[in-house]
Amino acid sequence: MHPLDLTIVAVYLAASLGLGLWVARHQSTAGDYFLGSRDLPALAILFSIVATETSALTVISVPGIAARGNFTFLQLTFGYLIGRIAVSIWLLPGYFRGEQETAYTRLERRFGLGTRRTMSTIFLVTRFLGDAVRVFASAIPLALVTGWSIPTSIIAMGVITMLYTWLGGFKAVVWTDVLQLAVYLIGGTIALGIAWHLGGGPARALALAQSAGKLRVLDGAINVTHTYTLLGGIIGGAMLSAASHGTDHLIVQRLLATRSLRDARIALVGSGIIVIAQFTLFLLIGSAIWAAGLAPATTPADQLFPQFIVHQLPVGLAGLLVAGILAAAMGTHSSAINSLASATTHDFYASRGATITPEALLRAGRAFSLTWALLLILGALGFHAYSQRGDTPVIELALAIASVTYGALLGTYILAERAPSAQGPDVVCAAGVTMLVMVFVIFAKRLSTLGAFVWLAPVGQLAWPWYVPIGTVLTIVVSLVLSRLRKPLAPASS
Repeated sequence: MHPLDLTIVAVYLAASLGLGLWVARHQSTAGDYFLGSRDLPALAILFSIVATETSALTVISVPGIAARGNFTFLQLTFGYLIGRIAVSIWLLPGYFRGEQETAYTRLERRFGLGTRRTMSTIFLVTRFLGDAVRVFASAIPLALVTGWSIPTSIIAMGVITMLYTWLGGFKAVVWTDVLQLAVYLIGGTIALGIAWHLGGGPARALALAQSAGKLRVLDGAINVTHTYTLLGGIIGGAMLSAASHGTDHLIVQRLLATRSLRDARIALVGSGIIVIAQFTLFLLIGSAIWAAGLAPATTPADQLFPQFIVHQLPVGLAGLLVAGILAAAMGTHSSAINSLASATTHDFYASRGATITPEALLRAGRAFSLTWALLLILGALGFHAYSQRGDTPVIELALAIASVTYGALLGTYILAERAPSAQGPDVVCAAGVTMLVMVFVIFAKRLSTLGAFVWLAPVGQLAWPWYVPIGTVLTIVVSLVLSRLRKPLAPASS
């Protein structure tokens, strides 16, 4: 990597760390550290949501999806917008009733402390596994462009993110997200222009992609084994987005930090519109790389864009793109650290019943931030150690992990709002059953190769966008059945 490119990356990392130090000056309570004193503007939260959910997986995987296939992935984003609108109407108002520190506080009021802690635990496990995958994935392009090993890249990126998150808390995370969003969108736009130039100009590149069917957006097939269809995108995408943006503390934490319900709705729905545009940008990059003849079949899809950066971008611009990938990676990573620490602090440490001073709560929050940051680094190293080479986009692996629990979480919130008969033990048991079933569903393809589980082969063909809808329905049905069975039988009439 050229010294100028390395300098650009180093300046970006230093700016992120400096921002964390600057924001850390005015923190005296856990509310400051985890919710930014609840006075962050809607636009900053909007950009933070986009930066947080994007991660490096979007930058790495989505161009590869377009280079290998077409634009049907975009159908999911239509569902994402619908899901956010539904959350803004039905779930968001409940988060602004009283003072709520995490997404799971409202569950305690409806089902009791045990349910709150159970669902928070589900969030902690899912978020840890999903973001460990993301940190691992983000280290791949960093290793390619710097020549470092993947473990070295994981540690370097993880330590920098850990420092500014630990020091600056939630405000540092949000304002760094705004910086990071700008960096990787500018970098992506420049990369698209260069890829189009190498492909003979925008008109020729788009014409080639059009003739090859690579600009196809809609697939009207009614087939639950196809990953990207309009029906799966609308239903699966909407329910995935409703779960991730309505029940996952990673996003809910941002909504709780806004000044009002109105600001939270603006940030949530607006982020859905920006995400559609963002995915379109990175899909266009993939189609342009293909049109330029830079997508050989021998290169794994997740490596096409990193290879393009290394070999095709001029000095200086390569550094900007690497900084953009780091920006996307660190935005999600820092958000995960802060939200994991927030849930641990409020849902477990602060809910023990003892009186805890604001200063003690802040110290605990910082300690949990450091702990989770180190655990995520170790988790990413673990995924690297046991990973297998292949051409499956890493983004699908992360989404599949989330799908194990998102249906259970979304089903629980629907029950809390719409099923008066459901009680805490019912929803906890239903969530457990759902997650167990979803593990079998997600790993059905591999399990079907074993003699005892050959009957799971048809289930193994199910496309992942249907995981959350199935999990949600299963949680609701099981909980309602259990609540029905729990009711004592009425005495017989004489």
